[in-house]
Amino acid sequence: MSDQTKETRERVQALVREVLKNVPAGTDSEPEHVVVNSLQEKFAREWDRDESSKQLITEDDLRGLDEGARVRVADNAKFTPLASDIVAERRLQLIKKQSRQDSIKVKSVAIGADHGGFHVKEELKQFLNGLGVQVRDFGTNSTDAVDYPDFAHAVARSVGEGHVDVGIIVDGAGIGSAMAANKVPGVRAAACYNAALAKNSREHNGANVLTLGSGQNSIDEIKQIVEAWISTELTEERHKKRVNKINTIETQYKK
Repeated sequence: MSDQTKETRERVQALVREVLKNVPAGTDSEPEHVVVNSLQEKFAREWDRDESSKQLITEDDLRGLDEGARVRVADNAKFTPLASDIVAERRLQLIKKQSRQDSIKVKSVAIGADHGGFHVKEELKQFLNGLGVQVRDFGTNSTDAVDYPDFAHAVARSVGEGHVDVGIIVDGAGIGSAMAANKVPGVRAAACYNAALAKNSREHNGANVLTLGSGQNSIDEIKQIVEAWISTELTEERHKKRVNKINTIETQYKK
């Protein structure tokens, strides 16, 4: 052991002895540990307590909150008199829950699938209708074997010609339908397997057709992907400029 290492160790030991002098004698409890990750998670959250499922907020719902805490509440939530007093006294921040319909950026969707995506398509139709989106179904209408390019073409053409805002196509993997859809002028199709990719494809690439793989995700995951996709739009100029370059490439190869 070098003299420098030995000196460092002795300084650390002396520091530990000094700290231990200040620890109260006779205590059997272990020192309290600060869990850094839990603090990071707390600050990363948008709210400290979620009461957005309730139409009436009572004092019990706000009990135990620190001053300045953030509480998520329904947009039309009402408060009892005592609850209102707690909000004022503790200066609680009320975060209004945005309805799902308010976040949707599209009004109409063309949807299609091959036999492998038929059941997913049927569930997505109900899901989209529930969000207030108009749906145009281009088939298929059963699990009988069909060719995915036919349905991908029909959906993409509807988008390319401006009959609907966006399109969604479901096959086994989502890749073949993306390839077929991207042959239609004006279409930018993206195969997405999670919500983050779905948002990115819209925000950065201006995707107007989403392709999904019925064998790649559960129906719940697919619904999350679809909702994230139709809740995002292309807004920043730097991304619009790049999408325009994609369009320029396309025009170079048109006959």
